[in-house]
Amino acid sequence: MIAPPLLANTRAELDAALSGLRAAGRRVAFVPTMGALHDGHASLLRVARDRVGEGAVVASVFVNPLQFGPTEDLDRYPRTLEADLKVCEREGVDVVFAPAVEEVYPGWPQQPQVTIDPGPLAAVLEGRTRPGHFRGVLTVVAKLFGLVRPDVAVFGQKDYQQLVLIRRLVDDLCLSGTWGAVEVVGAETQREPDGLALSSRNRYLDGDQRREAVSLSRALRAAQEHADRGAAGALDAARAVLRTADGVDLDYLEVTDPGLGALPADVPPGTEARILVAAKVGSTRLIDNLPLTLGRPGT
Repeated sequence: MIAPPLLANTRAELDAALSGLRAAGRRVAFVPTMGALHDGHASLLRVARDRVGEGAVVASVFVNPLQFGPTEDLDRYPRTLEADLKVCEREGVDVVFAPAVEEVYPGWPQQPQVTIDPGPLAAVLEGRTRPGHFRGVLTVVAKLFGLVRPDVAVFGQKDYQQLVLIRRLVDDLCLSGTWGAVEVVGAETQREPDGLALSSRNRYLDGDQRREAVSLSRALRAAQEHADRGAAGALDAARAVLRTADGVDLDYLEVTDPGLGALPADVPPGTEARILVAAKVGSTRLIDNLPLTLGRPGT
């Protein structure tokens, strides 16, 4: 029988739980979440377990107010801790850290005086539409890394810009766990059978919106299928799919290099790239991305 995870609500409780794990010499894998756990989150927990084997898996459940803008959905973001704990128990999580906002940001709602500057990469794509978002993301991740001191941290590739920035955070600020630098693992996006990326926000979609939302993943697949025509051909194929979708308000559709930099005008066949999309379906904002291999080597 799988034992339920230890629930820690305060820094002191978390530290006590982690001290016992480290005293036993166990490596720690960490999966930060905002709760409302679904099969995509469960897959991250399984990746974490695979990475540390007999080590410990720690998950956090914290809806981070610092990464929400004034017009975004902080108040209606789903909070389902009891169900989240059941998912964590099923996946063999050792410790769940579920703090109150004041535990993470003492003095809240006063803004913290020291935050992380995410740099120029935070001004494009999601950052262009959501100014301040990645300042909030990197600030809370840095705080959680400081509290948990993980050896491995697992994030989903669906939030690809976030993943790239967190890797940069670890490298540039030399963030370490107990046994060395934090290893940041990007786990593959989990999808519904029709291709829609799993997201806690999918629950906001009504039936018609749900049917139209799949056009985002269809557009990305079309780009993959036409990537032999280069970045422009991939984008044309994706745009053709999105033009047929009703009620999809496109924010961006872009092809970048894997580090989210701009691609040169002329790239050799076999160049790796990423296509990223964001759109509102009804009032729900969805994002997705896929890797591309541009051109065909030898053509």
